[in-house]
Amino acid sequence: MSKRIRCLTVGIALISFGLLGSLGPVARAHAADRDRDTEEARIHRGFEIAPVPLYLYGKDLALVGLGSYLVNAMGGCNDCHTASVTSEYAPGGNPYFKGNPPKIINQAAYLIGGRNFGALIPGTPEIVSRNLTPDKTGRPVGGRTFDEFREIMRTGVDLDHLHPNCSTTVTSNCFPAEQPFNGDLLQIMPWPSYQSLTEYDLRAIYEYLSSIPCLEGMAAGQKNECT
Repeated sequence: MSKRIRCLTVGIALISFGLLGSLGPVARAHAADRDRDTEEARIHRGFEIAPVPLYLYGKDLALVGLGSYLVNAMGGCNDCHTASVTSEYAPGGNPYFKGNPPKIINQAAYLIGGRNFGALIPGTPEIVSRNLTPDKTGRPVGGRTFDEFREIMRTGVDLDHLHPNCSTTVTSNCFPAEQPFNGDLLQIMPWPSYQSLTEYDLRAIYEYLSSIPCLEGMAAGQKNECT
């Protein structure tokens, strides 16, 4: 490296340091916050907030922790994928009640599905959330492989075909042709937002969902068997 280049490099470093110093303690504090808000911190937080016991044998721990953070802190998945607002929290642990008690998730209903959102408009099927817990194969979301899970999250396709478009052979619990809704896609679920997640984020969510307890239950015609 020539003397001129070395001087230029040192000069740029000194200027950068000077600018950071001139911004004062607030800017330096924000920089410190950004350093602390690392993926490692999110993984650690994910394990802290996981509301159910996790089966970690053979799992990628970093993915599980990050997946828990995305599902429980960012995505709010249990808000929709539980049977009702009354079953989402355990007795004495509903933070919306008087006294604002600390939240306690009802483990018996966690991501079991069954929330009925009703029909989008009269004459269309009622939309019921699905069971996201693993089945007897150990795969989540009704036994879906990761490739299938990724396709669902990226495109919104309803691989269960529970609310199809009406046709000459399908005349009930379907979307009429005169309506704009596409029965081949999941309605209500905010997949248009989730489709922007990175591949690694989707891997993390899938790994986490694969590590939570299986809960049997019939939700919207989707049967989940644990044994």
